[in-house]
Amino acid sequence: MTVVLAGCGDLGTEAALRFAALGHHVLGLRRSAEKLPASIDAVSVDLGTTRPTLPADTEIVVVALSAGSRDVDTYRASYVDGLRNVLDALDEAGAADARVLFVSSTAVYDVDDGSVVDETTPAIGASPTAEVILEAEALLHARRPDGIVLRLGGIYGPGRERLITQVRDGDARLAEPAGSSPHTNRIHRDDAAAAIVHLTTTSAPTDVLYVGVDDEPARLDDVLALVADELRSPVPPSAPPRGRQAGGDKRLSNARLRGTGFTFEYPTFREGYRAVIAGQGVRHP
Repeated sequence: MTVVLAGCGDLGTEAALRFAALGHHVLGLRRSAEKLPASIDAVSVDLGTTRPTLPADTEIVVVALSAGSRDVDTYRASYVDGLRNVLDALDEAGAADARVLFVSSTAVYDVDDGSVVDETTPAIGASPTAEVILEAEALLHARRPDGIVLRLGGIYGPGRERLITQVRDGDARLAEPAGSSPHTNRIHRDDAAAAIVHLTTTSAPTDVLYVGVDDEPARLDDVLALVADELRSPVPPSAPPRGRQAGGDKRLSNARLRGTGFTFEYPTFREGYRAVIAGQGVRHP
């Protein structure tokens, strides 16, 4: 059985390694395939412009694309055209029964009032790029009605340390007034990869849509304070808000994902950020 990772960036590569560890033949598609580990059968291809060739024994396809730019046309070429080329390649290979999972984003929820959001919440797109992602989701479900969409929250982990860097460099700011910071919704990179493997290999029936976040929607200030404490850095100073918070203010629920039997290695930001900081080998600024 072949597992195809269409898009082998940080997340796709981690998922690919997990599939390989389970004994699957893994085919990784990315622009620069020479960067992939030896356990992945790597193919260099620009999915936004080129239809790949896939083996007939393909049983799982994970589409984890990235645009590399906020430009809407670039987004469409990456997410919509890239997905279409992968689906066309599956049809050409005759892999009609392959299970397909598309990695999407919780940015499709335009919610700013701190309310609870789940898979039943209407997704209308919070930005032009979010609308492109919804277009890709619609394409998947039109071509593969049983295809799975996994909408991931903010991914952090090794190599995804922007917030840690902001705290360590003194660039982070708490909300003013105190207690007014928006909720944020996160998932550790390793848990996101594990969820991908779980949803595509489980023998239990699956839904066509999942929200992928950890157990605790957390106010941004609480995350910053935890990171500062772990780094033994000063608590960031406060500052008035500067416009609408990117991502809005919503509390995402992972109940449907949890209901499949999936368990988190890092159920909240506390365990996750402590592990990332410990892995850096630095605790002092």
